[in-house]
Amino acid sequence: MSTDMSIDVSYLTSDRTASQTNVGNDKMDSQAFLQLLIAQLRNQDPSSPTDSETILTQTTQLATMETLSEQIATARESFALQMRAAAAALVGRSVSWQDADGADRSGVVSAVSYAGAVPALLVGDLELPLDAVRTLSLAD
Repeated sequence: MSTDMSIDVSYLTSDRTASQTNVGNDKMDSQAFLQLLIAQLRNQDPSSPTDSETILTQTTQLATMETLSEQIATARESFALQMRAAAAALVGRSVSWQDADGADRSGVVSAVSYAGAVPALLVGDLELPLDAVRTLSLAD
């Protein structure tokens, strides 16, 4: 007689991963919430139904969560746009930064790259992250 009591749950993670790649986290959360609420209503004890005030509270919490998710997304987009505008304004300006060895360096920004999460300033042949700039001045 075998004592192996392992359970195959790979179907749970593969379905969940597929859902998460197709749907954003905020939508996945609200969709999961609605599915749980429907399951709760379907499986409730008829002799002791769920209080309508509880359902209203849960629905309000869902609406609040969705609103906060939208506000966070808007704030992130706004911050990204501000960083892009700030980086673009530095073209032609002299900036200084500290390199990996701790030495102070400076140069004139010739272009901006938006390829990464943080805009990178092109100073000579170096790509300098915007958040590495220590000082800013007019180009000589």
